[in-house]
Amino acid sequence: MIVYDKFWETMKRCGESTYTLINHYNISSGTIDRIRKGQGITTAKLDDFCQIFHCRVEDLITYVEPAPCGCGQWCGC
Repeated sequence: MIVYDKFWETMKRCGESTYTLINHYNISSGTIDRIRKGQGITTAKLDDFCQIFHCRVEDLITYVEPAPCGCGQWCGC
C-alpha cells in the first residue's frame, strides 16, 4: 500500500501549502483530496509534485507492506 506521509512533510519543508498547490500550481483540489484519503494518484501528478518541490518520488510516497487480514490471507477482506 502507498502512504503519503512524506508528501505532507515535504510540502511543509518546501514552504508550500494546499492553497498554493491549488491556486498557484493549478493542482486540483480532487488530487489533494485523494492524497488526504490515501487513494491513488497518477505518476504524472507525482512528476508534477517532484518539479514543484524539487524532490524525488521517495520524498513523497512510501510503500508499506499490508498486514494479513482477518482470514490470514493478503486479500484485504
